[in-house]
Amino acid sequence: MALRFTSEQRLDGDDGVLERRFTLGEIPGILWTPSPSPSPSPDSAPAPAPVSASASVPLVLLGHPPLGLDRMYPRLVARARQAVADGFAAAAVELPGSGERPRWDAVDQARADLRRAVEAGGPVGDEIVDALVLPLVDKAVPECRAALDALLELPGIGGPVGYSGGVISIGVRLAAVEPRLAAAVLFAGSFVPRAMFEEARQVKVPLHVLLQWDDEGNDRQAALDLFDAFGSEEKSLHAHMGGHTGVPQSAGEAASRFLARHLK
Repeated sequence: MALRFTSEQRLDGDDGVLERRFTLGEIPGILWTPSPSPSPSPDSAPAPAPVSASASVPLVLLGHPPLGLDRMYPRLVARARQAVADGFAAAAVELPGSGERPRWDAVDQARADLRRAVEAGGPVGDEIVDALVLPLVDKAVPECRAALDALLELPGIGGPVGYSGGVISIGVRLAAVEPRLAAAVLFAGSFVPRAMFEEARQVKVPLHVLLQWDDEGNDRQAALDLFDAFGSEEKSLHAHMGGHTGVPQSAGEAASRFLARHLK
């Protein structure tokens, strides 16, 4: 699939971030890279040395829930700014059935079944979880790998590659099958099919797993069991009190330090 840039802007602020929207075939995406600072006026103080456009930086693929890039943009751009500040490029691609991509009837039906099960207060059956998550993983992971193929050919972007956030089952599959991935930050908090536990045993890259202890939409014990199943020699679980949206700022800072250790 060919990558084509559709827009470009330098984000406001002093952090020097260039944001470019692109399409990969018919898949929308966003790329954030270091941008040289504009030349100072003669009367101003000297600006810090800009990042060379020819410098090769690692790439962090930002995962996100299937709610659409535009809806998730405020959170994604904040994470992207941090990645660029740490010396990386960052990118996100639209998930199948989300945003402007064609609707996916089977997954939409599974989402409706999940809502009904949660509203009824009963357990969410394995068949609902499998129907919701497995088709998404099967389609999204090859698209993520195709995005890596295209992005890593761009001037100024090189390896290694990190993955951060998003649907944890996508992260598990990607970490198990993508040899260019050097480290992954995974967010516990989504339903995980039982089949993913076996795939987790094949994961060998360093892992940094975030868990909100009181996440109302997460099976805490399943999250702990999945962490136990990972085959990585280096893996750490960072649990914080609070619900799904109560992730403390320190958790993001720790995840950034983890990626910096393994991508630089």
